[in-house]
Amino acid sequence: MESSHEGLLNKGTVLMSEERRNSPLRVFFKDARKVFKLDELGLEIAGIAFPAALALTADPIASLVDTAFIGHIGPVELAAVGVSIAVFNQVSRIAIFPLVSVTTSFVAEEDAAGKMANEEIESGEYDGPSLDNEMKELLGHEDLDKTTYISLFESDTNMGKFKHQRRHIPSVSTALVIGGVLGLLQVLVLVFGAKPILSFMGVKMDSPMMTPACRYLTLRSLGAPAVLLSLAMQGVFRGLKDTKTPLYATVAGDATNIILDPVFIFLFHLGVSGAAIAHVISQYLIAVILLWKLLQQVDVLPPSLKDLQYRRFLKNGFLLLARVIAVTFCVTLAASMAAREGSIPMAAFQICLQIWLATSLLADGLAVAGQAILASAFATRDHSRAAAAASRVLQWGMVLGLVLCTILGIGLQFASRIFTKDASVLHLIHIGIPFVALTQPINALAFVFDGINYGASDFAYSAYSMVLVAIVSIICLVILSSSHGFVGIWIALTIYMSLRMSAGLWRIGTARGPWSFLRS
Repeated sequence: MESSHEGLLNKGTVLMSEERRNSPLRVFFKDARKVFKLDELGLEIAGIAFPAALALTADPIASLVDTAFIGHIGPVELAAVGVSIAVFNQVSRIAIFPLVSVTTSFVAEEDAAGKMANEEIESGEYDGPSLDNEMKELLGHEDLDKTTYISLFESDTNMGKFKHQRRHIPSVSTALVIGGVLGLLQVLVLVFGAKPILSFMGVKMDSPMMTPACRYLTLRSLGAPAVLLSLAMQGVFRGLKDTKTPLYATVAGDATNIILDPVFIFLFHLGVSGAAIAHVISQYLIAVILLWKLLQQVDVLPPSLKDLQYRRFLKNGFLLLARVIAVTFCVTLAASMAAREGSIPMAAFQICLQIWLATSLLADGLAVAGQAILASAFATRDHSRAAAAASRVLQWGMVLGLVLCTILGIGLQFASRIFTKDASVLHLIHIGIPFVALTQPINALAFVFDGINYGASDFAYSAYSMVLVAIVSIICLVILSSSHGFVGIWIALTIYMSLRMSAGLWRIGTARGPWSFLRS
Protein backbone atom coordinates (compact mmCIF):
# COMPACT_ATOMS: atom_id res chain seq x y z
CA MET A 1 0.00 0.00 0.00
CA GLU A 2 2.83 2.37 0.87
CA SER A 3 4.52 1.64 -2.45
CA SER A 4 1.25 2.31 -4.29
CA HIS A 5 0.70 5.51 -2.31
CA GLU A 6 4.23 6.73 -3.07
CA GLY A 7 3.71 5.94 -6.74
CA LEU A 8 0.57 8.07 -6.84
CA LEU A 9 2.39 10.92 -5.10
CA ASN A 10 5.27 10.73 -7.57
CA LYS A 11 2.86 10.63 -10.49
CA GLY A 12 1.01 13.67 -9.10
CA THR A 13 4.29 15.50 -8.65
CA VAL A 14 5.29 14.76 -12.25
CA LEU A 15 1.92 15.95 -13.54
CA MET A 16 2.14 19.16 -11.51
CA SER A 17 5.68 19.71 -12.80
CA GLU A 18 4.55 19.18 -16.40
CA GLU A 19 1.59 21.51 -15.84
CA ARG A 20 3.94 24.22 -14.59
CA ARG A 21 6.20 23.68 -17.59
CA ASN A 22 3.23 23.96 -19.94
CA SER A 23 1.66 26.90 -18.12
CA PRO A 24 0.94 29.83 -20.45
CA LEU A 25 2.54 32.10 -17.84
CA ARG A 26 5.88 30.61 -18.91
CA VAL A 27 5.77 32.96 -21.90
CA PHE A 28 6.84 35.80 -19.57
CA PHE A 29 9.99 33.97 -18.47
CA LYS A 30 10.86 32.05 -21.63
CA ASP A 31 14.56 32.37 -22.45
CA ALA A 32 14.88 35.14 -19.85
CA ARG A 33 18.64 34.58 -19.81
CA LYS A 34 18.69 35.79 -23.41
CA VAL A 35 16.87 39.03 -22.65
CA PHE A 36 19.92 41.15 -23.54
CA LYS A 37 21.21 38.84 -26.27
CA LEU A 38 21.22 40.44 -29.71
CA ASP A 39 20.43 37.27 -31.65
CA GLU A 40 18.30 37.32 -34.80
CA LEU A 41 15.10 38.02 -32.85
CA GLY A 42 16.77 40.57 -30.59
CA LEU A 43 18.24 42.46 -33.53
CA GLU A 44 14.89 42.48 -35.35
CA ILE A 45 13.08 43.82 -32.28
CA ALA A 46 15.77 46.44 -31.67
CA GLY A 47 15.80 47.45 -35.35
CA ILE A 48 12.05 48.13 -35.25
CA ALA A 49 11.61 49.29 -31.64
CA PHE A 50 14.45 51.80 -31.31
CA PRO A 51 13.55 54.01 -34.31
CA ALA A 52 9.83 53.62 -33.50
CA ALA A 53 10.38 54.72 -29.90
CA LEU A 54 12.38 57.76 -31.00
CA ALA A 55 9.70 58.69 -33.55
CA LEU A 56 6.90 58.24 -31.01
CA THR A 57 8.62 60.35 -28.39
CA ALA A 58 9.67 63.08 -30.84
CA ASP A 59 6.22 64.70 -30.92
CA PRO A 60 5.69 64.70 -27.13
CA ILE A 61 9.21 66.12 -26.79
CA ALA A 62 8.24 68.86 -29.25
CA SER A 63 5.16 69.49 -27.09
CA LEU A 64 7.45 69.66 -24.06
CA VAL A 65 9.53 72.28 -25.89
CA ASP A 66 6.31 74.20 -26.60
CA THR A 67 5.47 73.87 -22.92
CA ALA A 68 8.91 75.15 -21.88
CA PHE A 69 8.71 78.21 -24.18
CA ILE A 70 5.11 79.01 -23.24
CA GLY A 71 5.87 78.48 -19.55
CA HIS A 72 8.08 81.55 -19.72
CA ILE A 73 5.15 83.66 -20.96
CA GLY A 74 3.09 82.96 -17.84
CA PRO A 75 1.19 80.27 -15.87
CA VAL A 76 -2.17 81.25 -17.39
CA GLU A 77 -0.89 80.74 -20.96
CA LEU A 78 0.81 77.50 -19.91
CA ALA A 79 -2.41 76.15 -18.40
CA ALA A 80 -4.41 77.28 -21.46
CA VAL A 81 -2.09 75.52 -23.90
CA GLY A 82 -2.07 72.46 -21.63
CA VAL A 83 -5.84 72.10 -21.91
CA SER A 84 -5.74 72.73 -25.69
CA ILE A 85 -2.99 70.15 -26.27
CA ALA A 86 -4.94 67.62 -24.19
CA VAL A 87 -8.06 68.23 -26.32
CA PHE A 88 -6.20 68.09 -29.66
CA ASN A 89 -4.24 64.96 -28.76
CA GLN A 90 -7.26 63.11 -27.45
CA VAL A 91 -9.42 63.97 -30.47
CA SER A 92 -6.56 62.92 -32.76
CA ARG A 93 -6.18 59.63 -30.91
CA ILE A 94 -9.89 58.94 -31.21
CA ALA A 95 -9.73 59.63 -34.93
CA ILE A 96 -6.48 57.94 -35.88
CA PHE A 97 -5.37 55.39 -33.26
CA PRO A 98 -7.74 52.64 -34.45
CA LEU A 99 -6.64 53.30 -38.04
CA VAL A 100 -2.92 53.17 -37.22
CA SER A 101 -3.27 49.98 -35.18
CA VAL A 102 -5.28 48.00 -37.73
CA THR A 103 -3.15 49.34 -40.60
CA THR A 104 0.05 48.09 -38.98
CA SER A 105 -1.41 44.61 -38.46
CA PHE A 106 -3.08 44.38 -41.87
CA VAL A 107 -0.04 45.61 -43.80
CA ALA A 108 2.27 43.24 -41.87
CA GLU A 109 -0.07 40.30 -42.56
CA GLU A 110 -0.52 41.11 -46.26
CA ASP A 111 3.18 41.76 -46.75
CA ALA A 112 4.13 38.47 -45.04
CA ALA A 113 1.53 36.55 -47.04
CA GLY A 114 2.70 38.16 -50.28
CA LYS A 115 6.34 37.30 -49.59
CA MET A 116 5.37 33.73 -48.75
CA ALA A 117 3.47 33.46 -52.03
CA ASN A 118 6.49 34.89 -53.85
CA GLU A 119 8.75 32.24 -52.31
CA GLU A 120 6.31 29.55 -53.41
CA ILE A 121 6.30 30.94 -56.96
CA GLU A 122 10.09 30.87 -57.09
CA SER A 123 10.16 27.28 -55.79
CA GLY A 124 7.39 26.20 -58.18
CA GLU A 125 5.00 25.29 -55.35
CA TYR A 126 2.49 28.13 -55.76
CA ASP A 127 -0.92 26.89 -56.93
CA GLY A 128 -3.04 30.01 -56.50
CA PRO A 129 -4.36 32.02 -53.58
CA SER A 130 -5.69 29.13 -51.50
CA LEU A 131 -5.27 29.72 -47.78
CA ASP A 132 -5.96 27.68 -44.69
CA ASN A 133 -8.71 28.80 -42.33
CA GLU A 134 -6.33 30.37 -39.80
CA MET A 135 -4.69 32.64 -42.37
CA LYS A 136 -8.07 33.57 -43.82
CA GLU A 137 -9.21 34.60 -40.37
CA LEU A 138 -6.09 36.67 -39.73
CA LEU A 139 -6.22 38.39 -43.09
CA GLY A 140 -9.94 38.99 -42.90
CA HIS A 141 -10.57 37.33 -46.26
CA GLU A 142 -14.24 36.83 -45.54
CA ASP A 143 -14.44 40.48 -46.53
CA LEU A 144 -12.29 40.22 -49.67
CA ASP A 145 -13.38 39.13 -53.11
CA LYS A 146 -11.47 36.97 -55.58
CA THR A 147 -9.97 40.01 -57.30
CA THR A 148 -8.36 41.11 -54.05
CA TYR A 149 -7.03 37.60 -53.39
CA ILE A 150 -5.26 37.58 -56.73
CA SER A 151 -4.12 41.20 -56.39
CA LEU A 152 -2.71 40.53 -52.94
CA PHE A 153 -0.73 37.43 -53.80
CA GLU A 154 0.07 37.74 -57.51
CA SER A 155 0.34 41.40 -58.55
CA ASP A 156 3.83 41.90 -57.15
CA THR A 157 5.00 38.30 -57.20
CA ASN A 158 4.34 37.74 -60.87
CA MET A 159 7.50 36.65 -62.71
CA GLY A 160 9.34 36.63 -59.36
CA LYS A 161 9.85 40.38 -59.29
CA PHE A 162 8.43 41.10 -55.85
CA LYS A 163 11.62 42.67 -54.59
CA HIS A 164 12.11 44.92 -57.58
CA GLN A 165 8.65 46.38 -58.05
CA ARG A 166 6.53 48.74 -56.04
CA ARG A 167 4.25 46.59 -53.94
CA HIS A 168 0.48 46.65 -54.14
CA ILE A 169 -0.93 46.31 -50.62
CA PRO A 170 -4.70 47.00 -50.49
CA SER A 171 -4.60 48.19 -46.87
CA VAL A 172 -2.36 51.14 -47.76
CA SER A 173 -4.83 52.86 -50.09
CA THR A 174 -7.69 52.29 -47.66
CA ALA A 175 -5.73 53.73 -44.73
CA LEU A 176 -4.83 56.91 -46.61
CA VAL A 177 -8.39 57.55 -47.77
CA ILE A 178 -9.82 57.06 -44.29
CA GLY A 179 -7.03 59.15 -42.72
CA GLY A 180 -7.66 62.08 -45.07
CA VAL A 181 -11.41 62.07 -44.45
CA LEU A 182 -10.95 61.88 -40.68
CA GLY A 183 -8.46 64.76 -40.79
CA LEU A 184 -10.95 67.05 -42.49
CA LEU A 185 -13.68 66.07 -40.04
CA GLN A 186 -11.37 66.86 -37.12
CA VAL A 187 -10.73 70.36 -38.49
CA LEU A 188 -14.46 71.05 -38.65
CA VAL A 189 -15.10 69.70 -35.14
CA LEU A 190 -12.29 71.66 -33.47
CA VAL A 191 -12.71 74.95 -35.37
CA PHE A 192 -16.44 75.24 -34.79
CA GLY A 193 -16.55 73.49 -31.42
CA ALA A 194 -13.46 74.95 -29.72
CA LYS A 195 -15.26 76.97 -27.02
CA PRO A 196 -17.87 74.32 -26.08
CA ILE A 197 -15.15 71.64 -25.89
CA LEU A 198 -12.90 73.82 -23.75
CA SER A 199 -15.84 74.67 -21.53
CA PHE A 200 -16.52 70.95 -21.10
CA MET A 201 -12.88 70.57 -20.13
CA GLY A 202 -13.42 72.93 -17.21
CA VAL A 203 -12.31 76.24 -18.75
CA LYS A 204 -15.09 78.69 -17.91
CA MET A 205 -16.18 81.31 -20.44
CA ASP A 206 -14.99 84.15 -18.20
CA SER A 207 -11.71 82.40 -17.34
CA PRO A 208 -8.47 84.15 -18.43
CA MET A 209 -7.48 80.79 -19.96
CA MET A 210 -10.36 80.75 -22.47
CA THR A 211 -9.00 83.24 -25.05
CA PRO A 212 -5.45 81.83 -25.40
CA ALA A 213 -6.75 78.25 -25.20
CA CYS A 214 -9.33 78.83 -27.94
CA ARG A 215 -6.81 80.64 -30.15
CA TYR A 216 -4.21 77.87 -29.80
CA LEU A 217 -6.71 75.03 -30.36
CA THR A 218 -8.25 76.64 -33.45
CA LEU A 219 -4.90 77.25 -35.13
CA ARG A 220 -3.51 73.86 -34.13
CA SER A 221 -6.57 72.12 -35.62
CA LEU A 222 -5.60 73.34 -39.11
CA GLY A 223 -2.80 70.79 -39.04
CA ALA A 224 -5.17 67.88 -38.32
CA PRO A 225 -5.24 66.51 -41.92
CA ALA A 226 -1.44 66.38 -41.95
CA VAL A 227 -1.35 64.74 -38.51
CA LEU A 228 -3.83 62.00 -39.42
CA LEU A 229 -2.28 61.27 -42.82
CA SER A 230 1.17 61.16 -41.26
CA LEU A 231 0.06 58.72 -38.60
CA ALA A 232 -1.72 56.55 -41.17
CA MET A 233 1.49 56.40 -43.21
CA GLN A 234 3.47 55.61 -40.08
CA GLY A 235 1.14 52.64 -39.57
CA VAL A 236 1.98 51.47 -43.10
CA PHE A 237 5.73 51.75 -42.56
CA ARG A 238 5.46 49.93 -39.23
CA GLY A 239 3.62 47.09 -40.96
CA LEU A 240 6.51 46.92 -43.44
CA LYS A 241 8.87 46.80 -40.42
CA ASP A 242 10.41 50.10 -41.50
CA THR A 243 10.45 52.45 -38.52
CA LYS A 244 13.49 54.44 -39.65
CA THR A 245 11.61 56.41 -42.33
CA PRO A 246 8.95 57.70 -39.87
CA LEU A 247 11.78 58.57 -37.48
CA TYR A 248 13.64 60.69 -40.05
CA ALA A 249 10.44 62.46 -41.10
CA THR A 250 9.34 63.12 -37.52
CA VAL A 251 12.75 64.42 -36.45
CA ALA A 252 12.86 66.76 -39.46
CA GLY A 253 9.38 68.09 -38.67
CA ASP A 254 9.91 68.47 -34.94
CA ALA A 255 13.31 70.11 -35.41
CA THR A 256 11.54 72.64 -37.63
CA ASN A 257 8.96 73.16 -34.89
CA ILE A 258 11.64 73.75 -32.25
CA ILE A 259 13.43 76.27 -34.47
CA LEU A 260 10.25 78.15 -35.38
CA ASP A 261 8.85 78.25 -31.83
CA PRO A 262 11.04 81.07 -30.43
CA VAL A 263 10.86 82.91 -33.77
CA PHE A 264 7.06 83.07 -33.82
CA ILE A 265 6.52 83.30 -30.04
CA PHE A 266 9.10 85.93 -29.10
CA LEU A 267 10.56 87.50 -32.27
CA PHE A 268 7.17 88.02 -33.98
CA HIS A 269 5.40 88.46 -30.61
CA LEU A 270 2.65 85.97 -31.54
CA GLY A 271 2.62 84.23 -28.15
CA VAL A 272 0.56 81.01 -28.03
CA SER A 273 -0.58 81.58 -31.64
CA GLY A 274 3.05 81.43 -32.75
CA ALA A 275 3.52 78.08 -31.02
CA ALA A 276 0.45 76.68 -32.81
CA ILE A 277 1.58 77.97 -36.23
CA ALA A 278 5.05 76.47 -35.80
CA HIS A 279 3.50 73.10 -34.93
CA VAL A 280 1.18 73.12 -37.95
CA ILE A 281 4.05 73.86 -40.36
CA SER A 282 6.08 71.00 -38.88
CA GLN A 283 3.19 68.52 -39.29
CA TYR A 284 2.73 69.28 -42.98
CA LEU A 285 6.46 68.85 -43.52
CA ILE A 286 6.31 65.40 -41.90
CA ALA A 287 3.34 64.40 -44.11
CA VAL A 288 5.11 65.47 -47.31
CA ILE A 289 8.29 63.53 -46.44
CA LEU A 290 6.38 60.35 -45.57
CA LEU A 291 4.23 60.49 -48.70
CA TRP A 292 7.30 60.99 -50.89
CA LYS A 293 9.01 57.92 -49.38
CA LEU A 294 5.84 55.82 -49.48
CA LEU A 295 5.30 56.47 -53.20
CA GLN A 296 8.72 54.93 -53.86
CA GLN A 297 7.75 51.61 -52.25
CA VAL A 298 4.01 51.07 -52.63
CA ASP A 299 1.36 51.64 -55.29
CA VAL A 300 -0.81 54.08 -53.37
CA LEU A 301 -3.58 54.24 -55.98
CA PRO A 302 -5.64 51.02 -56.03
CA PRO A 303 -6.32 49.27 -59.38
CA SER A 304 -10.05 49.64 -58.68
CA LEU A 305 -12.39 50.81 -55.94
CA LYS A 306 -13.10 47.17 -55.14
CA ASP A 307 -9.58 46.92 -53.70
CA LEU A 308 -10.43 49.38 -50.92
CA GLN A 309 -11.14 47.34 -47.79
CA TYR A 310 -13.58 49.63 -46.01
CA ARG A 311 -15.57 46.81 -44.43
CA ARG A 312 -12.50 45.13 -42.99
CA PHE A 313 -11.10 48.39 -41.62
CA LEU A 314 -14.40 49.58 -40.18
CA LYS A 315 -15.18 46.24 -38.53
CA ASN A 316 -11.93 46.18 -36.56
CA GLY A 317 -11.57 49.96 -36.42
CA PHE A 318 -14.86 50.39 -34.56
CA LEU A 319 -13.73 47.86 -31.96
CA LEU A 320 -10.56 49.85 -31.36
CA LEU A 321 -12.53 53.09 -31.51
CA ALA A 322 -14.46 51.94 -28.45
CA ARG A 323 -11.14 51.19 -26.77
CA VAL A 324 -9.60 54.54 -27.68
CA ILE A 325 -12.67 56.46 -26.52
CA ALA A 326 -12.36 54.69 -23.18
CA VAL A 327 -8.62 55.45 -22.95
CA THR A 328 -8.91 59.08 -24.03
CA PHE A 329 -11.89 59.73 -21.79
CA CYS A 330 -9.84 58.67 -18.76
CA VAL A 331 -6.90 60.95 -19.62
CA THR A 332 -9.14 63.81 -20.76
CA LEU A 333 -11.24 63.55 -17.61
CA ALA A 334 -8.06 63.71 -15.52
CA ALA A 335 -7.00 66.90 -17.36
CA SER A 336 -10.49 68.31 -16.87
CA MET A 337 -10.38 67.57 -13.14
CA ALA A 338 -7.00 69.32 -12.92
CA ALA A 339 -8.36 72.34 -14.83
CA ARG A 340 -11.22 72.61 -12.35
CA GLU A 341 -8.65 72.90 -9.56
CA GLY A 342 -7.37 76.15 -11.13
CA SER A 343 -4.58 77.38 -13.38
CA ILE A 344 -1.74 76.48 -10.97
CA PRO A 345 -2.72 72.77 -10.53
CA MET A 346 -3.47 72.55 -14.26
CA ALA A 347 -0.05 73.96 -15.17
CA ALA A 348 1.67 71.45 -12.87
CA PHE A 349 -0.50 68.60 -14.15
CA GLN A 350 0.29 69.54 -17.77
CA ILE A 351 4.04 69.36 -17.17
CA CYS A 352 3.81 66.05 -15.26
CA LEU A 353 1.44 64.55 -17.84
CA GLN A 354 3.65 65.48 -20.81
CA ILE A 355 6.69 63.91 -19.14
CA TRP A 356 4.63 60.86 -18.13
CA LEU A 357 3.40 60.34 -21.71
CA ALA A 358 6.70 61.14 -23.42
CA THR A 359 8.69 58.63 -21.39
CA SER A 360 5.98 55.97 -21.41
CA LEU A 361 5.87 56.12 -25.20
CA LEU A 362 9.39 54.73 -25.29
CA ALA A 363 7.75 51.41 -24.42
CA ASP A 364 5.35 51.91 -27.31
CA GLY A 365 8.34 51.37 -29.60
CA LEU A 366 8.57 47.85 -28.20
CA ALA A 367 4.82 47.50 -28.71
CA VAL A 368 5.22 48.43 -32.39
CA ALA A 369 7.99 45.86 -32.81
CA GLY A 370 5.93 43.20 -31.09
CA GLN A 371 2.86 43.98 -33.19
CA ALA A 372 4.70 43.86 -36.54
CA ILE A 373 6.62 40.66 -35.76
CA LEU A 374 3.62 38.88 -34.21
CA ALA A 375 1.31 39.83 -37.09
CA SER A 376 3.78 38.30 -39.56
CA ALA A 377 4.25 35.21 -37.35
CA PHE A 378 0.51 34.60 -36.97
CA ALA A 379 -0.05 35.14 -40.70
CA THR A 380 2.45 32.35 -41.45
CA ARG A 381 1.32 30.21 -38.46
CA ASP A 382 4.76 30.39 -36.83
CA HIS A 383 3.55 30.03 -33.24
CA SER A 384 6.97 29.38 -31.75
CA ARG A 385 8.22 32.68 -33.15
CA ALA A 386 5.09 34.45 -31.87
CA ALA A 387 5.68 33.13 -28.34
CA ALA A 388 9.40 33.99 -28.45
CA ALA A 389 8.71 37.53 -29.68
CA ALA A 390 6.03 38.11 -27.03
CA SER A 391 8.40 36.92 -24.30
CA ARG A 392 11.27 39.11 -25.44
CA VAL A 393 9.32 42.36 -25.80
CA LEU A 394 7.67 41.85 -22.39
CA GLN A 395 11.05 41.31 -20.76
CA TRP A 396 12.52 44.35 -22.48
CA GLY A 397 9.46 46.35 -21.42
CA MET A 398 10.01 45.52 -17.75
CA VAL A 399 13.72 46.45 -17.95
CA LEU A 400 12.89 49.71 -19.73
CA GLY A 401 10.25 50.60 -17.13
CA LEU A 402 12.70 50.10 -14.25
CA VAL A 403 15.36 52.21 -15.98
CA LEU A 404 12.88 55.05 -16.63
CA CYS A 405 11.66 54.84 -13.04
CA THR A 406 15.19 55.43 -11.75
CA ILE A 407 16.02 58.22 -14.21
CA LEU A 408 12.81 60.17 -13.65
CA GLY A 409 12.78 59.69 -9.90
CA ILE A 410 16.20 61.33 -9.63
CA GLY A 411 16.32 63.63 -12.65
CA LEU A 412 12.99 65.41 -12.29
CA GLN A 413 13.93 66.73 -8.87
CA PHE A 414 16.41 69.00 -10.64
CA ALA A 415 14.94 69.31 -14.16
CA SER A 416 11.51 70.66 -13.18
CA ARG A 417 12.77 74.27 -13.25
CA ILE A 418 13.29 73.96 -17.00
CA PHE A 419 9.52 74.19 -17.47
CA THR A 420 8.58 76.91 -14.99
CA LYS A 421 9.97 79.14 -12.27
CA ASP A 422 6.63 79.64 -10.52
CA ALA A 423 7.07 78.41 -6.91
CA SER A 424 3.48 77.17 -6.57
CA VAL A 425 3.64 75.17 -9.80
CA LEU A 426 7.03 73.71 -8.82
CA HIS A 427 5.63 72.60 -5.45
CA LEU A 428 2.85 70.60 -7.12
CA ILE A 429 5.25 69.17 -9.72
CA HIS A 430 7.41 67.75 -6.91
CA ILE A 431 4.29 66.13 -5.43
CA GLY A 432 3.56 64.51 -8.80
CA ILE A 433 7.12 63.24 -9.44
CA PRO A 434 6.76 59.98 -7.40
CA PHE A 435 3.67 59.04 -9.42
CA VAL A 436 5.33 59.86 -12.74
CA ALA A 437 8.43 57.82 -11.85
CA LEU A 438 6.99 54.80 -10.01
CA THR A 439 4.34 54.04 -12.64
CA GLN A 440 6.89 53.63 -15.44
CA PRO A 441 7.23 49.80 -15.18
CA ILE A 442 3.44 49.48 -15.11
CA ASN A 443 3.04 51.79 -18.09
CA ALA A 444 5.74 49.99 -20.07
CA LEU A 445 4.08 46.58 -19.66
CA ALA A 446 0.63 48.03 -20.43
CA PHE A 447 1.86 49.47 -23.74
CA VAL A 448 3.70 46.27 -24.69
CA PHE A 449 0.65 44.12 -23.94
CA ASP A 450 -1.37 46.38 -26.27
CA GLY A 451 1.08 45.80 -29.12
CA ILE A 452 1.09 42.05 -28.51
CA ASN A 453 -2.71 41.84 -28.62
CA TYR A 454 -2.87 43.93 -31.79
CA GLY A 455 -0.24 41.74 -33.42
CA ALA A 456 -2.44 38.73 -32.69
CA SER A 457 -5.42 40.64 -34.20
CA ASP A 458 -7.13 40.30 -30.81
CA PHE A 459 -8.99 43.56 -31.33
CA ALA A 460 -12.28 42.48 -29.73
CA TYR A 461 -10.71 41.58 -26.39
CA SER A 462 -8.61 44.76 -26.42
CA ALA A 463 -11.78 46.82 -26.84
CA TYR A 464 -14.04 45.10 -24.33
CA SER A 465 -11.41 44.82 -21.59
CA MET A 466 -10.47 48.51 -21.94
CA VAL A 467 -14.08 49.61 -21.60
CA LEU A 468 -14.33 47.73 -18.29
CA VAL A 469 -11.00 49.21 -17.13
CA ALA A 470 -12.21 52.71 -18.05
CA ILE A 471 -15.46 52.36 -16.11
CA VAL A 472 -13.59 51.48 -12.92
CA SER A 473 -10.94 54.16 -13.53
CA ILE A 474 -13.49 56.92 -14.17
CA ILE A 475 -15.24 56.12 -10.90
CA CYS A 476 -11.88 56.30 -9.11
CA LEU A 477 -11.05 59.62 -10.82
CA VAL A 478 -14.30 61.26 -9.77
CA ILE A 479 -14.10 60.05 -6.17
CA LEU A 480 -10.38 60.59 -5.57
CA SER A 481 -10.14 63.99 -7.30
CA SER A 482 -13.02 65.25 -5.17
CA SER A 483 -11.47 64.02 -1.92
CA HIS A 484 -7.73 64.42 -2.56
CA GLY A 485 -7.47 66.97 -5.40
CA PHE A 486 -4.19 66.91 -7.37
CA VAL A 487 -2.86 63.84 -5.53
CA GLY A 488 -6.16 62.01 -6.01
CA ILE A 489 -5.98 62.49 -9.77
CA TRP A 490 -2.56 60.83 -9.91
CA ILE A 491 -3.64 57.98 -7.65
CA ALA A 492 -6.56 57.34 -10.01
CA LEU A 493 -4.25 57.40 -13.06
CA THR A 494 -2.00 54.85 -11.33
CA ILE A 495 -5.01 52.59 -10.75
CA TYR A 496 -6.01 53.04 -14.40
CA MET A 497 -2.61 51.94 -15.78
CA SER A 498 -2.41 49.02 -13.32
CA LEU A 499 -5.78 47.69 -14.48
CA ARG A 500 -4.79 48.18 -18.10
CA MET A 501 -1.62 46.12 -17.57
CA SER A 502 -3.56 43.42 -15.68
CA ALA A 503 -5.98 42.99 -18.59
CA GLY A 504 -3.11 42.14 -20.93
CA LEU A 505 -1.53 39.83 -18.37
CA TRP A 506 -4.78 37.90 -17.93
CA ARG A 507 -5.29 37.30 -21.67
CA ILE A 508 -1.94 35.65 -22.31
CA GLY A 509 -1.63 34.14 -18.83
CA THR A 510 -4.87 32.20 -19.30
CA ALA A 511 -4.05 31.28 -22.93
CA ARG A 512 -7.36 32.52 -24.28
CA GLY A 513 -8.27 33.60 -27.82
CA PRO A 514 -5.34 33.57 -30.28
CA TRP A 515 -3.04 32.47 -27.44
CA SER A 516 -4.74 29.09 -26.96
CA PHE A 517 -1.73 27.43 -28.63
CA LEU A 518 0.26 28.16 -25.43
CA ARG A 519 -1.63 25.33 -23.69
CA SER A 520 -0.06 22.72 -25.97
